[in-house]
Parts: sequence; structure tokens; C-alpha cells
Amino acid sequence: MSDFHVLIPKLGESIQEATITKLFVKQGDTVIEDEILFEIATDKVDSDIPSPVAGVIKEIRCAENDLIPVGQIVIVISMDGGDSAAIPVAEEIKPPIQQLEAKESKLEVIAKVEPSKVTTQNKNKESDRFYSPLVKSIAAKEGVTNAELQSITGSGLGGRVQKNDIIQFVEQRQSGKKGGTSQQVSTPSAASASQLERPKVSVSIGAEDTIIKMDRIRKLIANHMVMSKQVSPHVTSVVEADVTNIVLWRNAVKDEFEKVNGQKLTFMPLFVEATAKALTEFRQVNASVDEDTIILRKHINIAIAVATNDGNLVVPVIKDADSKNLVGIAREINNYGKAGRENKLNPDDLQGGTFTITNFGSFGGLIGTPIINQPQVAILAVGMIEKKPAVMETPTGDAIVVRHKMFLSLSYDHRVVDGMLGGKFLRRIADLLEQFEPTKNI
Repeated sequence: MSDFHVLIPKLGESIQEATITKLFVKQGDTVIEDEILFEIATDKVDSDIPSPVAGVIKEIRCAENDLIPVGQIVIVISMDGGDSAAIPVAEEIKPPIQQLEAKESKLEVIAKVEPSKVTTQNKNKESDRFYSPLVKSIAAKEGVTNAELQSITGSGLGGRVQKNDIIQFVEQRQSGKKGGTSQQVSTPSAASASQLERPKVSVSIGAEDTIIKMDRIRKLIANHMVMSKQVSPHVTSVVEADVTNIVLWRNAVKDEFEKVNGQKLTFMPLFVEATAKALTEFRQVNASVDEDTIILRKHINIAIAVATNDGNLVVPVIKDADSKNLVGIAREINNYGKAGRENKLNPDDLQGGTFTITNFGSFGGLIGTPIINQPQVAILAVGMIEKKPAVMETPTGDAIVVRHKMFLSLSYDHRVVDGMLGGKFLRRIADLLEQFEPTKNI
């Protein structure tokens, strides 16, 4: 028999590390197959990691709140209950994405093996911002304070501070000291941070007020929204669409649709279908921006904003939405909606979105101005469908009739999507909804 190594699993193409939020076992515990070992969290979703084998917990190489790279060993399970010596941390297999130099790996090992020393050296107050063990060890060694760490704008995913960022900061700080000046050293990172620094608002609290601490997901959502507004100049365009044909058709077939396909038929699959069709014609909207480079996405992956039962928001993705029919889209939306509300989505369900739709109408909203889901360049908000009087041309002249209408609003990144492109794209979605032909959609 041998030892089994439990790793941080691959969580999606853009996720390189995860935080251990809770450990359910301790060294010496006996576990069975599929028993939950620990809980991990990323900026996308929380997941429980079960034991792939039965055995005895021989070694735990992490602590709660540790940030661990994908592919790294966190727990060793002895499948025969043996007491053989633990495998040194330095012998762990490093994931390809890490690509650390030998010197860098040594620093990371020190940070993992001697966390007490790092904590002793760096007595700064912890913040909600994530720092890798390597960055923390460099900060401790160079005496970088928590305030200074906060001022560094990271070049990593989501603005995370990487090795080169903190080394550059330390070098420029030291060069400022050697120059004999007492002025604050102005680094590119610090300058960027100061430009994006959020104004602090003084808030008074009354005796009868209730204070609620943001949970981790809510803080991530808040930071993501602020970042999006800082990165992308938002513009919102609005059109009104006559969706009478869709409403009448759905009312007539929804019961039969559910009976035949086993899926409830809401309006969202129709919105997704029309949007996917429009994106095939306006590829510039199905894009991302990287500095001064525009990336046109080959796949049309539409993300759908779903409110969870705990009041937060998740955005599962319908992959290759343009290649799916109405039944397939409805099935994915219903499955994602249920899993999202119950916090049972997998990390891969939330990856790879190229465009997002949010439904303000489900809560009675008429018009919304949504914030772009980075790194996408546009997001569509659909409002509530309501009956309205409208003027229609008839063979005998104009007549006032009752029609089912709704507002569609598109927020887009004005760096790459101008008013003409955004307006034409939005109008095309509205036209596809108004020209809906049932026989072509099932």
C-alpha cells in the first residue's frame, strides 16, 4: 500500500490558486471515500473537496485561509494506516503554471515550513487582499508594511501582486533612500494605485442601526464591480422591443413544451438565442481588451446572472450558445439556475463567458444600466414585459392596439464599442425578438 496525495484540483482555465476556507479533518483522522476533507474558495465559487480514497490522514500541509496554487499537495492520506515519514514540502510537484525559479521555490518553501517566522517578522495587520506565500516572505524580509503592500498595483490575475511587482517596489524604494531624499518614492505601481484610490466616506452609525459584515463573496463582487467601472468607460443604450409574438407563442406552448422536453419554458432562452444570433453578426461585441489589444472571441459563451439564496450573485456560462437550439438552452438555464440558487455550481460552470445577460425584469424592473462583467466588453439587461397601447398601421389606417413590450439596455466598453456599433447590435437583438418565428426555433 502507499500514500495518496490530495491536490488542489484544476478549477478552470483562468484560476491558478484557491484559498482553503475550512478544514474538516485533522492529522490522524480516519476517512472514508467521498468524505469531505476541506473547502476551497476562488473569486468565482466555493467548492467542497472529497477524499478520493479511504485511509488515515497522515499529513496536512495547509492551514485555513492559506492561498494554494492549483496542483499543489495539501493532504497526504495513508491508505494502509502506516506511520512512514512525511514527504518534505520541497519534494512537491509544482504545477506548470507556477514556473518558479529555484531561488523563488526556496523562498516559497520557507514561507510554508516556517509560517510562524513570517508572521513574527511581518506584524502588519492582515487585509482582505490575497498575497501568495512568496510575496509575503519577500515583504517580511524587506520590511514592507501592510500599507505599502496595499499601494502596489499587481500585474497578476485580478490585480494580484506578484513576485516582480514587490521586487520592483523594493528596488525603487531602496534607490530613493540611497539618493538621500526624504520625499516619498513615486513608483509606477504606487502612482497607479493612487489614481485608482477610492474616496473614503465617513459614515455615522445610529444606536438602532444594524451592522452586517460583508461575506467573502459579497466583497469579491464589490471589488469586481468597482474595478470594472475604473477599467471600462461605460456607455448604456436603450431600445424598446415589441415581443407580442413571443408572449403569445409561449403562453400557447409552455405546458406542452414542459411535457415533451421536461423543461420549463421561460423567456430567458429566447433572449439568449436572439443574443447569440446577433453576436455571430457583430463579432466585435464578443470580445475582450488587453491593454491596447482587442481579442475577438471565437466561441460565443453567454453568461447568465443568477441570484443565490444568500443574496449574492453568480454568473454561470452557456458554452457555444449559438450552436444550441431552444430546448438545449432552456435545459442549461434551468439547471444552472437551480444549482446557482443552492450554491452547487462547479468552477467550470462559471468560466469562459464572453458576453453576459442580466434579467432586471424578473424583479419588476423596467430599465437597468448594468456594470460590465470583466473582461467582457458588453452586458445586456432585459426588463419586465408589460402591456402597452401602441399605434399600428392597418389597411384602413392607424389604430391603437394593446401590445406586449419591453426595454433592452446594453452597457458597453466605449474603448472598443462605439455608439454606432452598440446601437446596431442592440437594435438587431430587438429585431430578432420582434421577428420571432416559432417553427424556426424548436
